[in-house]
Amino acid sequence: MPSTTTPYDAIIVGGSFAGLSAGLQLARARRRILVIDEGQRRNRFSSHSHGFLGQDGREPATIVAEAKAQLLAYPTVAWRDAKAGEAKAEREGFRVTDSRGGEHQARRLLLATGVRDELPAIPGLRERWGKSVLHCPYCDGYELGGGKLGVLASGAFSALKAALVADWGAVTLFLNGEAEPDAEATALLERRGVAVERARIVAAEGDGTAMAGLRLADGRLAPIKALFIAAGICPASPLAEELGCAFDDGPFGPLLRVDGMKQTSVTGVYAAGDAATARHSVALAVADGVVAGTGLHMSLL
Repeated sequence: MPSTTTPYDAIIVGGSFAGLSAGLQLARARRRILVIDEGQRRNRFSSHSHGFLGQDGREPATIVAEAKAQLLAYPTVAWRDAKAGEAKAEREGFRVTDSRGGEHQARRLLLATGVRDELPAIPGLRERWGKSVLHCPYCDGYELGGGKLGVLASGAFSALKAALVADWGAVTLFLNGEAEPDAEATALLERRGVAVERARIVAAEGDGTAMAGLRLADGRLAPIKALFIAAGICPASPLAEELGCAFDDGPFGPLLRVDGMKQTSVTGVYAAGDAATARHSVALAVADGVVAGTGLHMSLL
């Protein structure tokens, strides 16, 4: 397909929950927008979405497909199935290229590019990610139906997370080389009935994506049906860094610095979703998109 230089009011990079939500606000303001999306949702490993009002238990891909169809019903919206390759600031806005040879111009740029999860280097975790290796108990805890659950220690909030997950099952906190809980954390774990396992983890075991347990360095198999981890994150796209946007240190990795209307440190560049907020869920990504979309629209006035 040949390159285009159609001037838009805004280009949105990323067509998942935050990007779609931001786009809807702009489309309803009758603004001309282009969404560039490569189809790599962060929650593509999860078969169902939970805790999202009105959509509880539905497949994330179905929710996104319906939202995309609703957005594309607005005549001022264009969609490009491609990966955004390069973004440059110009005197009148921004120029974005894509992996299909397209070249696009817009007055504003909205990054809804998301993050990539960096899992601990324990064999067996990655193939079970989103199935029996999980991040959010509010998203997936209820469906586990109780039983033995694990929390992998990672940083200062490990004891608090283990105490939280105890509402969904019988929890063991696996230290795996992390520091011993202090007196306050130990008291919390005891009140919540959380066991502490100090042996190193060798691998996660089970049939397919199911979890039978964690194989420990001393040969034991600690039986659990799911393991909650605090995965590190990194930006899924280099665009923000290339544009010179500032980042702050978040609890699990770098996050884009944004103001109250979701504008980054670069004038005219907005950001929404997991790359721009420390709290991650589908519902929060949608809400973040609303703020970014309306903030961007106000800047166009």
